[in-house]
Amino acid sequence: MSAVTTHVLDTALGRPAVGVPVRLERVDGDTAEVLAIAVTDSDGRIRDFGLDRLDPGGYRLVFGVAYYAATTGQDYFLSAVDITFTPADSGHHHVPLLLSPFACSVYRGS
Repeated sequence: MSAVTTHVLDTALGRPAVGVPVRLERVDGDTAEVLAIAVTDSDGRIRDFGLDRLDPGGYRLVFGVAYYAATTGQDYFLSAVDITFTPADSGHHHVPLLLSPFACSVYRGS
């Protein structure tokens, strides 16, 4: 199982956000290393970023909201959503994003 997964839901349209580009980065202070790039599937999910564990430290998911908005014909205030997190363990981390044209919400899923 992938150490990091995500699920993006378009709350304005009431459906999964298909085709959202997402970048997973390792963050250390002001520097970031890209670990993986993926795109949400037909269910709005990225099930595998290719990592089976996370080393201690900071990580960031960068969601390409502007690209998604352009493909769906919506006007979004946000052009990207950056979620920086520090896992407490090396287990599985699910980071869902609820997205709308003027707001977003994120939480640690299961």
